[in-house]
Amino acid sequence: MTSQAVKHLRHADKTLARLIKKVGPCRLTPANHRSPFQALVQAVAHQQLNGTAANTILRRVRALYPRRRFPKPEEVLATPDEQLRGAGLSRAKTASVKDIAAKTLAGVVPTSRAIKKMSDAEILERLTTVRGVGPWTVEMLLMFTLGRADVLPVTDYGVRCGFARVYGLAALPTPKELLAHGERWRPYRSVASWYLWRALELPV
Repeated sequence: MTSQAVKHLRHADKTLARLIKKVGPCRLTPANHRSPFQALVQAVAHQQLNGTAANTILRRVRALYPRRRFPKPEEVLATPDEQLRGAGLSRAKTASVKDIAAKTLAGVVPTSRAIKKMSDAEILERLTTVRGVGPWTVEMLLMFTLGRADVLPVTDYGVRCGFARVYGLAALPTPKELLAHGERWRPYRSVASWYLWRALELPV
């Protein structure tokens, strides 16, 4: 998928093509071994934090369940809030993680098998009923767990910063502006987003 996507993006957008040349091959590889429950818990932990801080908190949360690589929803529900907060989750994130667990057991959060048969729009509609799960969180799941090819997280700060840098803008693009420009990237907007994130890692 990625080689075909890169070829399409190079032809569709000459400015993005220059970025692709600087960054090199796309290394966007979905972690499709993660269940929707695990992906949502991890995404919530990352909200408004840098990756290092979020991963530290996630390690502490997993350490509460030493017999498992990742806890089951029923185990999370049975864990006192104080323990989850002691691991570093805020009060709001603790409530969100508990709701993800409850809605997984209730069938609102689909199983790994069921979610693969759903459209992006169906997944977005279903999962945004979960406490603390907004469109950005669902977009991260679509991209990094399910490997959906055409996701453009227009509210993501990193994507907006990368776009401003690559296209020489004095201010960040609005989500509406980014969405309009991104039409030329269809049906591979996930790969375009990945390159915009990488733009921030390049020397100025």
